[in-house]
Amino acid sequence: MLRKWESLPAFMRVPEVRPYWEGLLKKRFQLLLKRIFDFLLALVLLVILAIPMIIIAIMIKIEDPGPVFYKQLRVTTYGKKFGVHKFRTMVVDAEKIGTAVTVGKDPRITKVGRKLRRLRLDELPQVLDVITGNMSFVGTRPEAVKYVEQYKPEYNATLLMPAGITSEASIRYKDEDKLLNVADDVDRVYMEQVLPAKMKWNLESVRRFRFLREILTMGRTVLAVLGKDYE
Repeated sequence: MLRKWESLPAFMRVPEVRPYWEGLLKKRFQLLLKRIFDFLLALVLLVILAIPMIIIAIMIKIEDPGPVFYKQLRVTTYGKKFGVHKFRTMVVDAEKIGTAVTVGKDPRITKVGRKLRRLRLDELPQVLDVITGNMSFVGTRPEAVKYVEQYKPEYNATLLMPAGITSEASIRYKDEDKLLNVADDVDRVYMEQVLPAKMKWNLESVRRFRFLREILTMGRTVLAVLGKDYE
C-alpha cells in the first residue's frame, strides 16, 4: 500500500516529502483499511447508483450531442497519469477552447452540466476510478499534469496517497470561484493563489491521516453539498 522510500519516483525522494512518508509508514494498517473500505463502498454505490446514472446520461444526451462521459488526464499516486471519469458537463472539445481550470460562469458549461456540478453529481462515475485504485473517496483532488509539473517539492507529498473524490480542501476552501471568475490569467492565479491555499489543507490531511478522520470528511462533504457552510 505504501512503497519503500527507495522505490518512490526520484522527484518524490526529497527532504520535504520524507516526514510525510515516515508518518504514513506508521499507519500502514489504516491505509489497508482505507483501501478495503473504498473498494467495497464503491462496488455498493455502483449498484445503487446505476439507475440514476442512466437517467443523468440520457439528460446529457438530450441537451447536447456527444459522449456522455469525459475522461480528463490527471495525476494520482506516485505521479501516475490516469483518465478520471466524469459525466460530461461542458460542450464537446471544451479543453481546446479554454483553460484546464473551470470557473463558475464558464460559458463552456451546459445547462445540465451546471446542475450536475452544483450537486457534484458529475463525479458519480469516479466510483469506477475508486474500484481500480486510481482514486479514493477522500484525498487530494487529482490535478492536471501541467499543474503537477509545477509543484513545489513539498506538494509532492500529496502523491503518496491516491487522488480523492472529496477532501477537506474541497469543502473548506471557499474563494476559488471568486478568485478565478475575475482573473485575467486563470492559470497564473490558480498556481499562485488558489493551489497554495488548497495545498495547506491537503498536506495537513496527509500529515494527520486517520481512517476515521476520512469518514468524517465524507460526512462533512454530504452536509456541504446540502448547504452547510464550513469555515
